[in-house]
Amino acid sequence: MIKDGDLRPMRIALFSGNYNYVKDGANQALNRLVGRIEARGHKARIYSPVTRTPAFAHTGTLVPVPSVPIPGRGEYRVALGLPRAAERDLKHFQPDILHLAAPDWLGHSAKAWARRRHVPVVASVHTRFETYFDYYRMGFIRRGAENLLKSFYRDLAEIYAPSDSMADVLVVEGYSKRVRIWSRGVDRHIFSPDMRDMAWRRSLGIADDVPVIGFVGRLVLEKGLDIVAGVGAELRARGVKHHMLVVGEGPAGDWIAERLPGATFTGFLTGTDLARAYAAFDMFLNPSITETFGNVTLEAMACGVPPVAAAATGSSSLVADGVSGRLIQPGNIGAFADALDAYARNIDLRAAHGASSLARAGAFDWDAINDAVIDRYLAILHPD
Repeated sequence: MIKDGDLRPMRIALFSGNYNYVKDGANQALNRLVGRIEARGHKARIYSPVTRTPAFAHTGTLVPVPSVPIPGRGEYRVALGLPRAAERDLKHFQPDILHLAAPDWLGHSAKAWARRRHVPVVASVHTRFETYFDYYRMGFIRRGAENLLKSFYRDLAEIYAPSDSMADVLVVEGYSKRVRIWSRGVDRHIFSPDMRDMAWRRSLGIADDVPVIGFVGRLVLEKGLDIVAGVGAELRARGVKHHMLVVGEGPAGDWIAERLPGATFTGFLTGTDLARAYAAFDMFLNPSITETFGNVTLEAMACGVPPVAAAATGSSSLVADGVSGRLIQPGNIGAFADALDAYARNIDLRAAHGASSLARAGAFDWDAINDAVIDRYLAILHPD
């Protein structure tokens, strides 16, 4: 295998639709990748939309590109292609390889730029964009969107899926045959069962003997909030003793709050505050089918909390059904409620599955995961 010191440092240009202005799992993974690239002595340069109020301090050199807010989802922005200033910067940087993190206008422009200069292009898949249309009553254009995505990914040198389950989807559905795994890691110094703080739970008005069902994520419909609401209603109808603890914010916040009477909403949390919230859960609910990995599921597992998740891309590669959590048919409110009901009534069951979750989370080390991507860059540039 080629090692870092055998050749001159690589220059990697990364194109992203969101690198620092919303703190979600995808851009945090990109920031960690850039940090590892630079730690290994290579150079990275990021081209992405920005705002005046970034959500966190980013890693690496960020070159802003013009963008506009997405209608109805103003917290996200869409780049307006590759402007001349950014193109001049890119030409001066002379990248060895381009990494595209979104199939947007910027990504298409960067891909065309690289093709003209015979620079290899790779891409990472961070979310199942094609599924979003179903949540906004636009399912009639899903097939067209899938075809556009396939044309974007199909001829790239490689594409990186965050889980085996997502890789299978990409191959079987014809997105690409050159799919590699770029998994996700978890900071186990932060996300740990040791963060459980019963005093904090009590401060929220939650009694020690009340099982807590947790949800973490952007409060948007595509995260499966309709299922969360339906499950909450079903558990209340059954008389199951529980308390819903929801972490996150977003445009559907009022919508879900109206449908979860008695639940506690913490708003957006990060770092140790977020870890404390995870560790306060007794079980974790993730009904989303739009995830390609499921960072929130892994973070819950690292805190020793058993997940009840949709049997979909991402979670199905993390959770061993009946061992470290439960995998439920997507959309099946009754089955989700059954699994949560069982955990709520059986402390030994959730403890056993939580311990298995904790053990599974130990396999996800960030440096090793990101090294795998960097080694793929080297292999593409210097094939045997």
